[in-house]
Amino acid sequence: MIPVRTPSPCPRPTALWAAAATLLVAPLIAAPAAAQAAPSGGPADCLSPTGATVEEERLSQDVPQEILRRSGFDGMAEDFTRSLCRAPNLKAAEAAVRRHGDRLWRAAVARVQDSGPSTGDLSAGDDRPLYWTRLGMTEALHRWEPRFTLSGTDRSRLVEDLERRSRGQADMDFRGGPNLKRVVVTGFDPFQLDGDIRRSNPSGAAALALDGAVIETDAGPALVQTAVFPVRWRDFADGMVESALLPHYTGDRPADAVFTVSQGREGRFDLEAHNGAWRGGADDNERVGDEGMIPVPEDVPTVTPQPQWSDSTLDRPAIVEATTGEPFPVVDNTQVTEIPAGGTEPVVRPDGPTEGSRARAGGGGSYLSNEIAYRNTLLRDATGLDIPAGHIHTPILHFGEGSEAVTDPSFEEMRDSISEQVEAIVEASVRDRS
Repeated sequence: MIPVRTPSPCPRPTALWAAAATLLVAPLIAAPAAAQAAPSGGPADCLSPTGATVEEERLSQDVPQEILRRSGFDGMAEDFTRSLCRAPNLKAAEAAVRRHGDRLWRAAVARVQDSGPSTGDLSAGDDRPLYWTRLGMTEALHRWEPRFTLSGTDRSRLVEDLERRSRGQADMDFRGGPNLKRVVVTGFDPFQLDGDIRRSNPSGAAALALDGAVIETDAGPALVQTAVFPVRWRDFADGMVESALLPHYTGDRPADAVFTVSQGREGRFDLEAHNGAWRGGADDNERVGDEGMIPVPEDVPTVTPQPQWSDSTLDRPAIVEATTGEPFPVVDNTQVTEIPAGGTEPVVRPDGPTEGSRARAGGGGSYLSNEIAYRNTLLRDATGLDIPAGHIHTPILHFGEGSEAVTDPSFEEMRDSISEQVEAIVEASVRDRS
């Protein structure tokens, strides 16, 4: 995710519990699709006319509404709003958040993997219905005027739980025998939507495609569990990454590999070798920029003093050699931008940081993709877990030349190819580890 660029699945992976997932999401997808002007303009008497975030305000535009309508997700936020309006107390509201948040994630996974009932003519591999539906649901929570007294703290907690559940962060449950390998893969929301509101994020599409996938290795099967993260500085400062990933670095049965994925450069995959402890300040999805050292939550394991750099432990040369490089080359990217020890100006180093330097950009830049890579690998170092952990940058996803449509064959083919190649990179790393 490199915001200075113009941004930017596939054979559906075998998923465990597919039949159960189908049963769980069927009622939600099959529900009558009322116009998703909801919560914006929907028939909900319990909503204030104001209170939406900058990100949520984009939802009323034509493109998001078309995506929701053509995916069959156009009634979900309104269903959730009705549940909120009926909630007589906080406990009932919490139950509504759990139910609808979990169902949205399962419905999005089932749709991308083509493993459940769906409606509409939008291609199955699309990550955008999840993004826009979630915003409709969080907007409802922000604008909700309940029949009981609701504190600001309780409202924030409801929003946080809905975010966590609808992003799959509460669903990374590794079941199975002791010989089943455990692999975590994360993606991101679409971003830079003020430039083109049609944008998708191939890392999010790949995460949805891989959730529940089983990869066969020489040492036995590996189960993949995935989650998606927002493109917002504040969530990272609040510890969302650590909250989601720390359980997979601790306990009796931690993960065997943790991959973070985002959209990056033109026409290539990058395996980022070095991650910098610096926020570059580019605007996020709320049009907020933040510059300075990456803040680490006080209540999580960390390395002290905070290091300027954290490194990938993926066997990058082996992955480059094992993957075909088709249709996109896979690059072992060791470049960083640093202020050398004793210096004052940033310098680009092609072969990684020098001793005592201060970070200004990792191989993946200084945006939230670099930040999630830094936080992930810092957790690995703080917990002392010796596993492959690192960041994959995908190519930028484009629409067909001259296309003004919400989707087109070129866009869909490129998205699916990227998801296939993400799966191949993950598979190569897991097999190498075995």
